[in-house]
Amino acid sequence: MTNNRGKVYLVGAGPGDAAYLTVKAYNLLATAQVLVYDALVDAQLLQCVPDDCLKLDVGKRGGKPSTTQAEINKLLVKHCLQGKQVVRLKSGDPLIFGRCASEIEALKASGCDFELVPGISSALAAPLLAGIPLTDPVLSRCFAVFTAHEPEVLDWEALSRLETLVILMGGQHLPEIVHKLLRHGRSHLTPIAIIRWAGTPDQQIWTAQLGNILEQTTGLSLSPAVIVIGEVVGLRKYLQPEKIDCQDSTTAKTSSLPVMSSNFFLSPLPLTGKTILVTRSVGQSSQFSDRLIASGATVIEMPTLEIGPPSSWEALDDAIAHLSDFDWLILTSTNGIDYFFERLTAQGKDARALAGVKIAVVGEKTAQGLKQRSLQADFIPPNFIADSLVEKFPEKLDGKKVLFPRVESGGREILVQELTLKGAKVIEVAAYQSCCPNGIPDAAKLALQNRKVDVITFASSKTVQFFCQLTNNIFSNNSDPSQLLEGVCIASIGPQTSKTCHSLFGRVDIEAEEYTLDGLTQALITWATNS
Repeated sequence: MTNNRGKVYLVGAGPGDAAYLTVKAYNLLATAQVLVYDALVDAQLLQCVPDDCLKLDVGKRGGKPSTTQAEINKLLVKHCLQGKQVVRLKSGDPLIFGRCASEIEALKASGCDFELVPGISSALAAPLLAGIPLTDPVLSRCFAVFTAHEPEVLDWEALSRLETLVILMGGQHLPEIVHKLLRHGRSHLTPIAIIRWAGTPDQQIWTAQLGNILEQTTGLSLSPAVIVIGEVVGLRKYLQPEKIDCQDSTTAKTSSLPVMSSNFFLSPLPLTGKTILVTRSVGQSSQFSDRLIASGATVIEMPTLEIGPPSSWEALDDAIAHLSDFDWLILTSTNGIDYFFERLTAQGKDARALAGVKIAVVGEKTAQGLKQRSLQADFIPPNFIADSLVEKFPEKLDGKKVLFPRVESGGREILVQELTLKGAKVIEVAAYQSCCPNGIPDAAKLALQNRKVDVITFASSKTVQFFCQLTNNIFSNNSDPSQLLEGVCIASIGPQTSKTCHSLFGRVDIEAEEYTLDGLTQALITWATNS
């Protein structure tokens, strides 16, 4: 044990979606050393913590083994006394129908420093996200919030006289709630709304009257839910955007949006309600994810490709030393560009060494990467694919000497074969290596396990291959990837990636018409609009 004691932050995570996290809560997550979180916390929030953060799931789930409150208290004290910054992440607000008092008592008894960080309670957020005002100058001058976890201990006579009721943890006790209110004088015509999974892509809303709500919800799972009872429920149809169809006594599935976008109560964006798993390289920028988020999607990132130096620089260094011998330099990825120019610099050279060499690139992103080095490609094939590079090559290849820096293994063998058949002398050199990461981030794993993913995107064949390898290692009882992806839309950036998807998954559901990340974004929007 160390004398350098840490601190525990009891943080409210809000109603569900990461969009409703407070700025302070987000900043605390970004520097957390230990995260202790509840069952209803959005998996997307697990992406906010550092990679080396210890993540402890202590959520209580009905009918399943769960961590006791005493054990949770001990975990908080233990890691705090070890000098760690601990974030205790609780759904909603930490002091509303939570067990914070027990945790605070344990922390105080052990001399642990702690701080409370408020969150948006689902009692307030759920009605708002459903378009229901809890107060109104005429219909509701007050409202009461209570839990129906133990309905027998509540004063139903007093509650029935209040204009608006907000009930948490009442889904399993709906018949008794209705019976008690009707028995104590509430009209059977009183409007009622049930909001399930408020503030998440799975949000569902049922509206009816006390007299017929049970008929509308028979056999349905109503947990976790917020129940609103009162005349203000009837205002919902007047406060919705025109393009959202609000029908009473039906299920109106709506959703919130992630950070940097609006909530669903405004006109929904095209990918609203879609959770997209983005496979990408470790350390790769999140521009693609940003595009999807801006279109309304909830994005979970899963690094499936790790880029590093080749096993030896010898072949690349030798080629760079004799650059003047080559007619063409072919670059097919930004990784190839980065490592090629890294070795160019290591040899004391710069772009001037390419003065007599023409450059061909495959892909818009690769061309942009070259421009960032103040170089213009001499040839970019149409459709941004390697197949058209040879077919549309701007000059005869007979006798041309071509330098091709590429991935050390599993690269574009067909491209090399076709260039050679056209008479080119192709010198392949390893510029970088790609390998499979060690594991799957908790957020991605949780989303896959709980079947919360609507779409998985792949931007290269390697990401497909390594995704299969990672999921086979983690989900050992799903040796067939198609079982794990049942009901999940598979989206590919182009023909080569689609070919690998067909080989390993047996299908591709979306392929970008323009083989770029912008093209893939547009394909997803078109799919979502038409589905």
